[in-house]
Amino acid sequence: MCCDLKRRFLLLYATQKGQAKAIAEEICVQAGARGFEADMHCISEMDKYNLEGEKDPVVIVISTTGTGDPPDTARKFVKKIQDKNLPPDHFAHLQYGLLGLGDSEYTLFCNGGKTVDRRLQELGAQHFCDTGLADDCVGLELVVDPWIDGLWLALKKVFLLQKEKEGMSNDVSAVSSTLSAAACVGHELNLSSEIQNLKLEDEGDASSDVSSRKPVDINLLASSRDTEPSLVHSVPPISQAALNIPVLPPEYIEVQFQDTHGENPHPSILISEGTTFEVPVTKAVQLTREDAIKTALLLELDIANTAFDYQPGDAFCVICPNSVSEVEELLHILGLSERGECFVCVKVKEGTKKKGASRPQHIPERSTLKFILTWCLEIRAIPKKAFLRALVEYTSNAGEKRRLQELCSRQGNSDYTRFIRESNVCLLDLLHAFPSCKPSLNLLIEHLPKLQARFYSVSSSNLYQPGKLSFVFNVVEFPACPTRPVSRKGVCTGWLAELVAPLLHPNKNTLNTKEGSPPTEEISIFARPNNTFHLPSDPSVPFVMVGPGTGIAPFIGFLQHRQKLREEHTDWHFGETWLFFGCRHHDRDYLFKDELRCFLENGTLTHLKVCFSRDSSTAEGASPKYVQDVLRLYAKEVARVLLKDSGYFYVCG
Repeated sequence: MCCDLKRRFLLLYATQKGQAKAIAEEICVQAGARGFEADMHCISEMDKYNLEGEKDPVVIVISTTGTGDPPDTARKFVKKIQDKNLPPDHFAHLQYGLLGLGDSEYTLFCNGGKTVDRRLQELGAQHFCDTGLADDCVGLELVVDPWIDGLWLALKKVFLLQKEKEGMSNDVSAVSSTLSAAACVGHELNLSSEIQNLKLEDEGDASSDVSSRKPVDINLLASSRDTEPSLVHSVPPISQAALNIPVLPPEYIEVQFQDTHGENPHPSILISEGTTFEVPVTKAVQLTREDAIKTALLLELDIANTAFDYQPGDAFCVICPNSVSEVEELLHILGLSERGECFVCVKVKEGTKKKGASRPQHIPERSTLKFILTWCLEIRAIPKKAFLRALVEYTSNAGEKRRLQELCSRQGNSDYTRFIRESNVCLLDLLHAFPSCKPSLNLLIEHLPKLQARFYSVSSSNLYQPGKLSFVFNVVEFPACPTRPVSRKGVCTGWLAELVAPLLHPNKNTLNTKEGSPPTEEISIFARPNNTFHLPSDPSVPFVMVGPGTGIAPFIGFLQHRQKLREEHTDWHFGETWLFFGCRHHDRDYLFKDELRCFLENGTLTHLKVCFSRDSSTAEGASPKYVQDVLRLYAKEVARVLLKDSGYFYVCG
């Protein structure tokens, strides 16, 4: 395609965990194949673009974080466009399309995208294509893929109209036919070769999809008993279908092993969100009985010698590593067990075709290989389709190669959702399932997202316990299943549980002496203040708290704070407080039972309503099982608190 047919559009992404960036990169790759030029930037890089003077179409891909907030990278942008002094025609010149990412399990679905979309409309900007809202709960690709398809048609219309406005109407039909032909070429190629001879597109190919019309029947490779699809096995119609697979992302990272020695950087340098603090874990308590379905732990941190500050209701983040055993296992599969402690230099591959390629910010320029796999990369991440597509190139077995193609294809959407997404499959699971797949190190760095710090709600009050911070969590368990050969614990909760095991069982591996006391472990944390989930500033305002399971954690901090205020200000008037709590069994996982009874007895807590979903009722009438059932029983009282007394209502799940 001639370069003069290229049409530029500005592509902005705002990401929290990498999803929006990955989708923007896919749009960027497809754009080049379809005769467009995507000028891609993170929305935070406001020195590299200027919406006030932008004449070309703008495409925005934006995720949502927290309880409906825009991602951290979009905060300055959102603050800028929400300036109340901006006139209603501020962006009247702007044509844009927006793709929002969210999760419908949260109340404010796609609110990050909706906030930006609504404000741009208020400032006079016009849609050139419909807004897309993709749901991570059911699979982003269900909206993302068709939205991107529609984007190319919408952009084509925009540029044709621009030609007309420029007085080049005579050339419109020629441009239209050229673009249409390019789109047809770029959309898909039908290749009739057997899978053994199927040559996938090169990085510079103008095609975005490749179809294999006559694939190998991998039923022949599977057991005759395999009549049901699985991660490694497909059945008709997909096993016999021609496939539309994504364009092969260009490789852009180079990893060089070095003979030098030195020290790894501290993991805290990978955090850009705020100041990190090294704090000791001074206490660990198991809140549930051994026979409870879930194990809930309370950890207490000593923050007395730090500048860390918080309010009840705030959250904070824990910097955690990947499992040591999983890192070792990954190194073994990659054939790099002997080189884990070797230093590597990570840089951009010379001559890469990836536009604007740069070393990921969460990857140090120089560190050991084991450090990168332990502290930098989310090796438990669910592989995106672009990653599966790249893994095809590193898979030698024909049947395995075909199955990976199916899983990343449009025809394999349902299989991808069922066997990858809903099964929480990670890279290790894939490498076990497809043993001929041997990816390179650079591929892992390119496709695995940043290892995220984990958020936890504070379950204490600095007023009640000065210099202390407590939090509660369930140790997450992922049982073994057909797609996961071994059971696993949550990345952070499993690590924390292992870390504090000596505090939970002090006599198990140590002598019962002062010299043999458990060592004090330290963890790295940073603040994540919450601007809305705080106690009413007026203590006379009543409030209702709903906290099933470990959702009760922030409310313990609320009640501790309220109790201390009552002790210090006996002349104040305090509003009534309600707590609705639920768990499975009264005698196994009733968290903070004794503390709640004390709050009730001293008047800090006015009403405590509890329910147990798995306990059999001995009363004549069936007891309510869940907090929503108890809320219905007290509907009039709750309505009075909210409507008549202008109370607050808090929910934490």
